[in-house]
Amino acid sequence: MDPKLTEVSQLFERFKAAITRKDYDTCTQQLSQLKVMLTGFRSLPPLFEETPNSVHELTLARDIFEHAVLLSVKIEDQDAFERDFFQLKPYYTDARNRLPESPNEYMILGLNLLRLLVQNRIAEFHTELELLTSTALENPCIKHAVELEQSFMEGAYNRVLSAKQNVPNETYGYFMDLLAKTVRDEIAGCSEKAYDYLSINDARQMLLFTSDQELLEYSKEEHSEWEVKNGSVFFQKAKDSAPCKEIPSLQLINQTLSYARELERIV
Repeated sequence: MDPKLTEVSQLFERFKAAITRKDYDTCTQQLSQLKVMLTGFRSLPPLFEETPNSVHELTLARDIFEHAVLLSVKIEDQDAFERDFFQLKPYYTDARNRLPESPNEYMILGLNLLRLLVQNRIAEFHTELELLTSTALENPCIKHAVELEQSFMEGAYNRVLSAKQNVPNETYGYFMDLLAKTVRDEIAGCSEKAYDYLSINDARQMLLFTSDQELLEYSKEEHSEWEVKNGSVFFQKAKDSAPCKEIPSLQLINQTLSYARELERIV
């Protein structure tokens, strides 16, 4: 075997061992070294040169970037996830005909869809869906993300939160927690505008908590302006602190009349 390929393979094994023992600082350092070493392989994207070990090199590089994506989830770094996913993606698209299918492909593609949903990047979510094959769309990891997006758009927040109990892979837990927070923040914002106060029981049910204690902790950490007293949650302080925007009515009237005059001239 090529000595350079052997060196990368050995470092990758140490990298995986560090992940197993949760030594993430070492993982991050070794991952940087691996990425630098991979630049010496001309068989990798974007060159795709044919070499005696091209299949082995492509497979090894794909495995490294897959582990990099999963590491970013473990250390809860969304920026690293995005960078590593875009480095991995050519191995799922441009190198598809050169390599056997990866057992982690659909799981990671589903993770990326979930990330886009959490970040409310719905247009990119649908763009990624359009690039998937019909076979991929039938995979449980992809279907899970698609069903979540549908529930989110329909406002069926209870289905979004209950989906956490049926994730297709344990790595989805991090993004599901973020999505649950996004959903609760959305409900909380609507509740502040719709009600002056709610009973603790009604607020707990509306925010889809399983206990009053979870509601109280959420209120303390995320909405310190809420008042909890006499068995109710009062939103008045949140309403009072919200800035009131003045509508420039005279300016809008003048603009509308100006448009009307211009249209009259055109006609």
